Amino acid sequence: MDDVYEKLRQRLDDMGTGFPATHSGVEIKILKQLFTEADAKLFLLLSPMLETPASIAERLNLPAGDTAGHLEAMARRGLLFRQVKDAVARYAAVPFVVGIFEFQLNSVDKTLARDVEEYYHAALGKSFAAFSTPVMRTIPINKQLVTEWPIAPYEDVMRIFDDQKKIAVANCICRTIAKKDDRGCDKPMEACFLFGSHASFYVDNGMGRYITKEEAKEIARKNEAAGLVMQPFNAQHTGGMCSCCGDCCGMLRSLKKQENPAAAVKSNYYAQVDADACTGCETCLDRCQMEAIDIVEEKAVINLKRCIGCGLCVSTCPTDAMHLVKKPEAQQYVPPETGMETYIRLAQERGKI
Repeated sequence: MDDVYEKLRQRLDDMGTGFPATHSGVEIKILKQLFTEADAKLFLLLSPMLETPASIAERLNLPAGDTAGHLEAMARRGLLFRQVKDAVARYAAVPFVVGIFEFQLNSVDKTLARDVEEYYHAALGKSFAAFSTPVMRTIPINKQLVTEWPIAPYEDVMRIFDDQKKIAVANCICRTIAKKDDRGCDKPMEACFLFGSHASFYVDNGMGRYITKEEAKEIARKNEAAGLVMQPFNAQHTGGMCSCCGDCCGMLRSLKKQENPAAAVKSNYYAQVDADACTGCETCLDRCQMEAIDIVEEKAVINLKRCIGCGLCVSTCPTDAMHLVKKPEAQQYVPPETGMETYIRLAQERGKI
């Protein structure tokens, strides 16, 4: 019945960045590809807080064995999040983004890829930057790119890796979908880093592989060299970080369409040019994912409304004419401490709680 899928859409619209309706109904088409009616009915009864199958079965008055099997099957298909601790599995409902969408890494086909792209342009993409709290943030790959120290640990990619006990890497869902839809770019595919229980979920579901801190740093360096922007989830204690491009990444594509991407991304840095050192070589033009740089009278000029402080122009400037500057203290953005706090802020801004 379409009714259960519309209820599911409404439930997903209450979570994360939302799951807005469209005139075409393509969002329902997407849900029908992912969820059976039984899946949808169970999802509607689940909490975003982790629960054991026994607890869920008791709360819903369902057979314990059947419930456990159904929950695991849904987690295997990326419709729920699973955390295993002390040999006990717990499950939770997750948003479409970040969550169900990313978890389709191994199952996406051309039909789903095209439907998701249609939905992105019709409604989903607009929701990514419609509110004050972003889902992801842009940060420099390391503190050496910034002229003023110190920078917070959550602002330094290499420090983020150092602080993790468990790291996995996976292919980029955005570039995977783009390739299925016969478009996209040639940037590296191994681009998404997962930490802690998120790393375990990806590896257990066959979507990623465990790596060491040094391997993570090396992959990040290669991705940065290829022109990818480092974007962790918007929290001080983050569960993951992506290496994003302006051609395929939903978040960066959404930012790119805005007049003031710098404000939307909540970056604490901006690029600055030493005009005396700049030779107008245009290396930075190719590197910038936000089209924030122009060459005027053979010198690079930065549009500060479009600069998101990623540092891609800094790391490869052949004359060291580019550098990142910290914004004034009054303009510094402090991310939520946890991912749960991020989602709570989003829900409040969207009027869902």
